[in-house]
Amino acid sequence: MHPVHFIGPIFRASKGSELFQGRILHSSEYKNSKPFLEKRVIVVGRGNSGVQIAIELAEYANVSLAVQNPVQFTPQRIFGLDIHFWLKITGIDTFPFYRIGKQPPSPISVFDLGGYRMKIDNGNPDQRPMFSDFYPKGVVWANGQREPVDYVIFATGYRPDISFLNHTSALDTADSPLHDAGVSKVIPGLYYVGLSNQRSFASATIRGVGSDAKYIVKKINRFLR
Repeated sequence: MHPVHFIGPIFRASKGSELFQGRILHSSEYKNSKPFLEKRVIVVGRGNSGVQIAIELAEYANVSLAVQNPVQFTPQRIFGLDIHFWLKITGIDTFPFYRIGKQPPSPISVFDLGGYRMKIDNGNPDQRPMFSDFYPKGVVWANGQREPVDYVIFATGYRPDISFLNHTSALDTADSPLHDAGVSKVIPGLYYVGLSNQRSFASATIRGVGSDAKYIVKKINRFLR
């Protein structure tokens, strides 16, 4: 079994990014608000990480949330119970989408832990359509306005880092692992844990990876015997 490392995708090739004199970060590099005190910061992304970082930074910096589409919100608690309870009780968490050749539904809403929607609606941070380009001192907004910027943080998610399997038969033409529920289809003794939709909707989450790990350990023991 080889662990799956996760890396943030490089920001989509934006014109002029190589000339930008500020700092471009991925959300995985964000630790706390201290380096951004009183700076001009753009956070890219409409998911949980992007919204949470932008809201935290807005207390200490001038922050905008740059998005392709407006942020949508889902209450963290429904009828007094956490949304993850409902994902589990309805069977969505453990449904084997991979068995029917389907990808699990991608969440398009941010879990509102309390006041997120109100802060976004009040413009702290403000929400803007995604900028079109970089220029040396900042970004060019969709309306053509140029604005100096100190930091751009891309909260654009993660992808598995399986580059160690490049140029092997383990990957398909799109460099995705050929596997069945985490068991390699082509290389005996090669297993995965943590892949999206590996065995269920929750496979790539903390709450779901434990079940997948137990399954893979059983497969390894059987293989070794």
